[in-house]
Amino acid sequence: MRAVTLKDVAELAGVSIKTASNVVREAPKVAPATRERVLRAVRDLGYRPNPSARRLRTGRSGLIALAVPQLTTPYFAELAHHVRTEATALGLTVLIEETLGDPAEELRLATGVSASLLDGVILSPLHVSATELAPVASEVPLVLLGERSYEDERVGADHVLIDNAGAARDATAHLAGLGRTRIGAIGADRKGSATSRQRLAGYQTALHEAGLSFDPRLAPTIGEFDRPNGLAAMRALLALPPADRPDAVFCFSDTLAIGAQRGAFEAGLRVPEDIALVGVDGSQEGAYCTPSLTSVVPDKAAIASLAVRRLAARIGAEGPLPFEVHTAPHALQARESTLGVRTEVTL
Repeated sequence: MRAVTLKDVAELAGVSIKTASNVVREAPKVAPATRERVLRAVRDLGYRPNPSARRLRTGRSGLIALAVPQLTTPYFAELAHHVRTEATALGLTVLIEETLGDPAEELRLATGVSASLLDGVILSPLHVSATELAPVASEVPLVLLGERSYEDERVGADHVLIDNAGAARDATAHLAGLGRTRIGAIGADRKGSATSRQRLAGYQTALHEAGLSFDPRLAPTIGEFDRPNGLAAMRALLALPPADRPDAVFCFSDTLAIGAQRGAFEAGLRVPEDIALVGVDGSQEGAYCTPSLTSVVPDKAAIASLAVRRLAARIGAEGPLPFEVHTAPHALQARESTLGVRTEVTL
């Protein structure tokens, strides 16, 4: 079976080969409708540019990197899928790397690993400093993901994030609106990551707005956003005197919430009758739990699209582009872990 060529893409889209090439290269001055038609043809045909020919012609490889803290986390696995889908539509190939939150590894990957091969990097940083990233961003096309915001520190890279404080506020307000008065929080990170700080702030804001007091005992610290830490934190909450235990818990990630749900099960508690749970991420794992998990769902497809398109624009730009911060939308999806009403999984 012969390889799909740019000519095939052009014919399917009803445009010239030059126009198809301009779209694949992210060249400016292509009408939006035409661009979308060509990108649809790229997806339908599974077209992949020849990297050797491209590099000889343009000096670019068509290879970008996505570096995230943990690939075992459902959120990052799903995000990587969306990034790859979006990149493929633009004729780009994605190298996926895992940093494990190590600042040295984050910096190494931000520099492009093998800079001679990579055109640019999408990085979800946890601990690398702005001082270290600033010179990198001036040399390598770079887009930052996640909640660590560098816009006030003048790092010359685009940033795509969600409103963490707003997401936490929505989750906690949902629990308060159900009449829960002892609302705990699982996700206060001992390392003080920006994600944790922002979600803790949003949680506290919602408590205040609901006329509830913040009790530090209801916000135990954790090490990582994973299932074991969620389980350990829930055990700590349920070890409090009976009158002080939570009747609801906002977990800063779905993985934490799934661990917490296991802790409730071990203690013989019913979810949500005895204790209600909310997570963040909108993972498929949470949707298939029993009971299914109420979660704040970031628009992962929008995050991926914004990140890949901004990186492609930076790669293709003839001069420096202005720094941009993009906030992707989120929405609370109420399920069985707070509503107690049996719902069908949406496929």
